[in-house]
Amino acid sequence: MANAKMIFISLPVGNLARATAFYEAVGASRNPQFSDDTASCMVISETIQIMLMTHDKFRTFSPKPISDAKTSNQVLLCLTADSRAEVDDVVARATSAGGRPDPSPVDEYDFMYGRSFEDLDGHMWGVNWMDLEAAAKAQCAGASA
Repeated sequence: MANAKMIFISLPVGNLARATAFYEAVGASRNPQFSDDTASCMVISETIQIMLMTHDKFRTFSPKPISDAKTSNQVLLCLTADSRAEVDDVVARATSAGGRPDPSPVDEYDFMYGRSFEDLDGHMWGVNWMDLEAAAKAQCAGASA
């Protein structure tokens, strides 16, 4: 069987130390093997890692201008949670660490619950819990209506 695919999300940040502390507060851990004074590798899970990079470091990967994530969007990121309570906990931790809670509308359904936060540099993250069995039933009910 093939190994699970990994994703590395590279984000330009204005202040590496503050961004690193923010993501640690949200629950990520810093991997020192792939971190230095220009980048922090933040481990979300075995398959998801965020590379926080100073603007100078980020520019070595792309000649395109760095967007100001506080005024424009290029990508919306979303992580899953195991429960509604975990969704609220992650957003609360992000808020306590200086993030902005719920820049997007809250998703509130019987089978799904989602909230969001904006990090210190304006990158938007969703956090969603979904009861897959209930979602499938809801989809089937909607298709037969």
